[in-house]
Amino acid sequence: MEPADAAGLRTSWENLHRRLRASASLILIRILTLFPNATVRKLLLMLVFTLVFWVMYLASKDHTEFLFHLRNPTILKQWSIFKRFSQSETFQNPTVSPTETELQIREILEKMHQLTPPRPFTYLNATTSAAHSVATLLNPRDSYCRGDQLDVRLEVRDHLGRRKEYGGDFLKARMSSAGLKAGASGRVTDFNNGTYLVSFTLFWEGQVSLSVLLMHPSEGASALWRARNQGYDRVIFTGRFANGTSQVLSECGLTLNSSAELCEYLDARDQEAFYCVKPPHISCEALTHMSTRNRDISYLSKEEWRLFHRSNLTREQIGQSNILELQKSNQSMNTEKKCRVGMKTPFPSGYTWKGSWITTFCKQTSFNTIKSISDCLQRKLIYLMGDSTLRQWIYYFKKIVRSLRLFDQHGTGLFRTHILLDAERHILIQWRKHSHPFVTQQIFSLKDENYIPREIDQVAGDKDTAVVITIGQHFRPFPINIFIRRAINIKKAVERLLLRSPETKVILKTENTREVHQNAEMFSDFHGYIQNLILRDIFVDLNVGIIDAWDMTIAYLTADVHPPENVIANQIGIFLNYIC
Repeated sequence: MEPADAAGLRTSWENLHRRLRASASLILIRILTLFPNATVRKLLLMLVFTLVFWVMYLASKDHTEFLFHLRNPTILKQWSIFKRFSQSETFQNPTVSPTETELQIREILEKMHQLTPPRPFTYLNATTSAAHSVATLLNPRDSYCRGDQLDVRLEVRDHLGRRKEYGGDFLKARMSSAGLKAGASGRVTDFNNGTYLVSFTLFWEGQVSLSVLLMHPSEGASALWRARNQGYDRVIFTGRFANGTSQVLSECGLTLNSSAELCEYLDARDQEAFYCVKPPHISCEALTHMSTRNRDISYLSKEEWRLFHRSNLTREQIGQSNILELQKSNQSMNTEKKCRVGMKTPFPSGYTWKGSWITTFCKQTSFNTIKSISDCLQRKLIYLMGDSTLRQWIYYFKKIVRSLRLFDQHGTGLFRTHILLDAERHILIQWRKHSHPFVTQQIFSLKDENYIPREIDQVAGDKDTAVVITIGQHFRPFPINIFIRRAINIKKAVERLLLRSPETKVILKTENTREVHQNAEMFSDFHGYIQNLILRDIFVDLNVGIIDAWDMTIAYLTADVHPPENVIANQIGIFLNYIC
């Protein structure tokens, strides 16, 4: 508003005020003559005096601004928005815009779409064939030394022997020496033209066997990616609501296509939601337990399913196994830098030798006695947050460190919170499952369940506190945006933790590889591979330690989502190096 307009508006308001005062007495006299009763007159006089006082008060203020606000509905709208957000936890972090997470999710999704573009699939013979593909050793030599790099050029062809013109095949590369119980992952570079470079670092002396396994042809990987992001309903969640001494079952899920009244379980700050159909006459707060089962639904075509039939899910080796003899070398492969959180982990991050895991990027201390493990754990608070692959850790600790006692929290089932205590040494180790989605036919309790970011927010943290996080296996049957959002929210929680307690140790354990599953649409390692790429991208600039379980389980050639005890022991060995 211009100054001249404001002055004119103020003059008009003052003239109006004078006219009101001039006519007030006349109006008052006329009104009082209508009411001869003395009590009524007193009430009217009090009302009139109140009105006059209010008019005089307004006249003493700068009404230009007041009237301008009334003419501008945006102010009232802003107040309404603030009121709505102030009642929500979304407003707790005013430095982060509500759309920042959404933009980050879209950015990561775009990267993944570029990595797994649609591939044409007309018939099986046009897809990648391991038997017809050719692996060629580049720059072969008569002898190799420990520490050398060996490169293999892979040219993929279809079942008719024709060279393929695009990449995207899901491959696993490994080198091994069975007699030495040695193994390591190979690094695969996709040139997106039907050729790949498979690189191996020769970590040990002796005979070495090389292999490249075709897990899914590019057409299968593309179909899995499309199908995964198409629907949420491959898993049926069944919630149990307490109703006196009995329970009422109801359908639940990450999304529900139902016209019935729903219970919404919303973490407003992190925009994590879960829903249940509300049972009649039962409160939403009465939800106590959950179980799941797979739904007989697929977003793959019948032709695409042929790529994932049991006969086509065997791990096909490309080319003949190359046997090389490695000679002794004076080259040292050890680093003098002690293992610590924040180090960048290469791929491969280590190798197995005589059954033990040897890191390649830091100087590793061996915790191979009960005393050394116990001394490292003394005065430590350790919080394990994630799935059952981390619960294996707490079983191992209990078995090896006999002074640790299981604290009974009165929970039931495998997925209850597990706590190990050693009061004399002031050791606490706790495992707690991550929240939705959690896929298991076994009934689990929701009474003490929380999302991992909320759990991290409850950790005070100090130099003797460690947090270990793993997510992935239970996210595989759902669209990837669910995993991305959770990973971003966990990162934000870790940032808050390190801000208030920079000495706290935070370690990420990546997913294990798992058995070749008949239901590849839901549980294929291809989904885990994508999730590992995303997790590393999100946490790339954060001061955390990485335990590359993906790399380890390829090197050990485990074929179980729950690897054997010696693999768990070596995962924990890296963890102890990070915290001691």
